[in-house]
Amino acid sequence: MIQAYLRRSKGDIEQLNAEKVRVRLCKGAYKEPASVAFQDKADVDRNYVELMQMLLADGNYPGIATHDPGMIRATRTFAKERGIDSSRYEFQMLYGVRRDLQHQLVRDGYRMRVYVPFGEAWYPYLMRRMAERPANLFFIMNAVLRESPLRVFMRRER
Repeated sequence: MIQAYLRRSKGDIEQLNAEKVRVRLCKGAYKEPASVAFQDKADVDRNYVELMQMLLADGNYPGIATHDPGMIRATRTFAKERGIDSSRYEFQMLYGVRRDLQHQLVRDGYRMRVYVPFGEAWYPYLMRRMAERPANLFFIMNAVLRESPLRVFMRRER
Protein backbone atom coordinates (compact mmCIF):
# COMPACT_ATOMS: atom_id res chain seq x y z
CA MET A 1 0.00 0.00 0.00
CA ILE A 2 1.29 3.42 -0.95
CA GLN A 3 -0.17 6.48 0.73
CA ALA A 4 -0.48 9.54 -1.51
CA TYR A 5 -0.07 12.00 1.34
CA LEU A 6 3.52 10.87 1.98
CA ARG A 7 6.17 12.92 0.22
CA ARG A 8 8.28 9.83 -0.54
CA SER A 9 5.53 7.97 -2.39
CA LYS A 10 6.51 9.09 -5.91
CA GLY A 11 9.95 7.55 -5.54
CA ASP A 12 8.46 4.44 -4.00
CA ILE A 13 6.08 3.99 -6.94
CA GLU A 14 8.88 4.51 -9.47
CA GLN A 15 10.82 1.70 -7.80
CA LEU A 16 7.80 -0.59 -7.38
CA ASN A 17 6.72 -0.09 -11.00
CA ALA A 18 10.23 -0.96 -12.17
CA GLU A 19 10.05 -4.16 -10.14
CA LYS A 20 6.51 -4.94 -11.41
CA VAL A 21 5.11 -5.01 -7.85
CA ARG A 22 1.35 -4.64 -7.47
CA VAL A 23 0.45 -1.45 -5.59
CA ARG A 24 -2.65 -0.36 -3.70
CA LEU A 25 -2.87 3.45 -3.75
CA CYS A 26 -4.76 5.23 -0.99
CA LYS A 27 -4.74 8.80 0.28
CA GLY A 28 -3.41 8.02 3.77
CA ALA A 29 -5.03 8.51 7.13
CA TYR A 30 -2.43 8.96 9.82
CA LYS A 31 -1.23 12.27 11.24
CA GLU A 32 2.35 12.88 10.10
CA PRO A 33 4.55 15.98 10.33
CA ALA A 34 4.84 18.33 7.35
CA SER A 35 8.37 17.09 6.71
CA VAL A 36 6.96 13.62 5.96
CA ALA A 37 3.48 14.26 4.57
CA PHE A 38 1.48 16.83 2.68
CA GLN A 39 -0.77 18.71 5.08
CA ASP A 40 -3.21 20.34 2.66
CA LYS A 41 -6.00 18.24 1.12
CA ALA A 42 -5.49 19.88 -2.28
CA ASP A 43 -1.81 18.82 -2.24
CA VAL A 44 -2.76 15.26 -1.27
CA ASP A 45 -5.37 15.12 -4.03
CA ARG A 46 -2.91 16.48 -6.59
CA ASN A 47 -0.29 13.92 -5.55
CA TYR A 48 -2.88 11.11 -5.59
CA VAL A 49 -3.74 11.91 -9.22
CA GLU A 50 -0.06 12.03 -10.22
CA LEU A 51 0.65 8.70 -8.51
CA MET A 52 -2.48 7.10 -9.97
CA GLN A 53 -1.35 8.16 -13.43
CA MET A 54 2.09 6.63 -12.86
CA LEU A 55 0.48 3.38 -11.72
CA LEU A 56 -1.99 3.16 -14.60
CA ALA A 57 0.69 3.98 -17.18
CA ASP A 58 3.43 1.67 -15.88
CA GLY A 59 2.08 -0.35 -12.96
CA ASN A 60 1.14 -3.99 -12.52
CA TYR A 61 -2.64 -4.16 -12.00
CA PRO A 62 -2.84 -1.34 -9.44
CA GLY A 63 -5.60 -0.97 -6.88
CA ILE A 64 -7.05 2.54 -6.89
CA ALA A 65 -8.37 2.71 -3.33
CA THR A 66 -10.68 5.68 -2.90
CA HIS A 67 -14.25 6.66 -2.17
CA ASP A 68 -13.61 10.14 -3.57
CA PRO A 69 -15.69 10.75 -6.72
CA GLY A 70 -13.11 13.28 -7.94
CA MET A 71 -10.31 10.73 -7.77
CA ILE A 72 -12.48 8.13 -9.47
CA ARG A 73 -13.37 10.59 -12.23
CA ALA A 74 -9.68 11.48 -12.69
CA THR A 75 -8.81 7.78 -12.94
CA ARG A 76 -11.51 7.03 -15.47
CA THR A 77 -10.60 10.09 -17.56
CA PHE A 78 -6.87 9.32 -17.58
CA ALA A 79 -7.45 5.67 -18.49
CA LYS A 80 -9.83 6.61 -21.31
CA GLU A 81 -7.47 9.28 -22.71
CA ARG A 82 -4.54 6.82 -22.67
CA GLY A 83 -6.50 3.84 -23.97
CA ILE A 84 -5.88 1.89 -20.76
CA ASP A 85 -8.40 -0.92 -20.55
CA SER A 86 -10.35 -1.24 -17.31
CA SER A 87 -9.09 -4.84 -16.97
CA ARG A 88 -5.60 -3.48 -16.18
CA TYR A 89 -6.59 -1.99 -12.79
CA GLU A 90 -9.31 -2.08 -10.16
CA PHE A 91 -11.06 0.28 -7.80
CA GLN A 92 -11.07 -0.60 -4.11
CA MET A 93 -13.43 0.55 -1.34
CA LEU A 94 -14.43 -0.38 2.17
CA TYR A 95 -17.51 -2.51 2.68
CA GLY A 96 -20.59 -0.43 3.44
CA VAL A 97 -19.04 2.87 2.35
CA ARG A 98 -20.44 4.36 -0.85
CA ARG A 99 -22.15 1.18 -2.00
CA ASP A 100 -23.96 3.31 -4.57
CA LEU A 101 -20.64 4.25 -6.11
CA GLN A 102 -19.39 0.65 -5.94
CA HIS A 103 -22.46 -0.62 -7.79
CA GLN A 104 -22.25 2.17 -10.37
CA LEU A 105 -18.61 1.40 -11.14
CA VAL A 106 -19.41 -2.29 -11.63
CA ARG A 107 -22.38 -1.39 -13.87
CA ASP A 108 -20.01 0.81 -15.88
CA GLY A 109 -17.69 -2.16 -16.44
CA TYR A 110 -14.99 -1.50 -13.86
CA ARG A 111 -13.54 -4.02 -11.47
CA MET A 112 -14.25 -3.43 -7.79
CA ARG A 113 -12.59 -4.99 -4.74
CA VAL A 114 -14.44 -4.46 -1.48
CA TYR A 115 -12.47 -4.59 1.77
CA VAL A 116 -14.15 -5.89 4.90
CA PRO A 117 -12.61 -5.11 8.30
CA PHE A 118 -13.35 -8.18 10.42
CA GLY A 119 -12.27 -10.07 13.48
CA GLU A 120 -11.89 -8.88 17.04
CA ALA A 121 -9.78 -5.86 16.07
CA TRP A 122 -12.27 -4.11 13.76
CA TYR A 123 -13.52 -1.75 16.45
CA PRO A 124 -10.05 -0.71 17.72
CA TYR A 125 -9.08 -0.20 14.06
CA LEU A 126 -12.03 2.14 13.55
CA MET A 127 -11.34 4.06 16.78
CA ARG A 128 -7.65 4.43 15.92
CA ARG A 129 -8.55 5.83 12.50
CA MET A 130 -10.96 8.31 14.13
CA ALA A 131 -8.43 9.41 16.75
CA GLU A 132 -5.58 9.84 14.30
CA ARG A 133 -7.51 11.97 11.88
CA PRO A 134 -10.78 13.49 13.13
CA ALA A 135 -11.83 14.33 9.56
CA ASN A 136 -12.38 10.58 9.14
CA LEU A 137 -15.29 10.82 11.56
CA PHE A 138 -17.19 13.12 9.21
CA PHE A 139 -16.40 10.81 6.30
CA ILE A 140 -17.69 7.73 8.15
CA MET A 141 -20.78 9.50 9.49
CA ASN A 142 -21.63 10.76 6.02
CA ALA A 143 -21.30 7.21 4.65
CA VAL A 144 -23.47 5.80 7.44
CA LEU A 145 -26.18 8.39 6.82
CA ARG A 146 -26.01 7.83 3.06
CA GLU A 147 -26.59 4.08 3.60
CA SER A 148 -29.17 4.45 6.38
CA PRO A 149 -32.61 2.91 5.90
CA LEU A 150 -33.96 6.13 7.41
CA ARG A 151 -32.85 7.93 4.26
CA VAL A 152 -35.51 6.05 2.28
CA PHE A 153 -38.15 6.69 4.94
CA MET A 154 -37.32 10.41 5.06
CA ARG A 155 -37.77 10.70 1.28
CA ARG A 156 -41.24 9.11 1.49
CA GLU A 157 -42.36 11.64 4.10
CA ARG A 158 -41.72 14.65 1.86
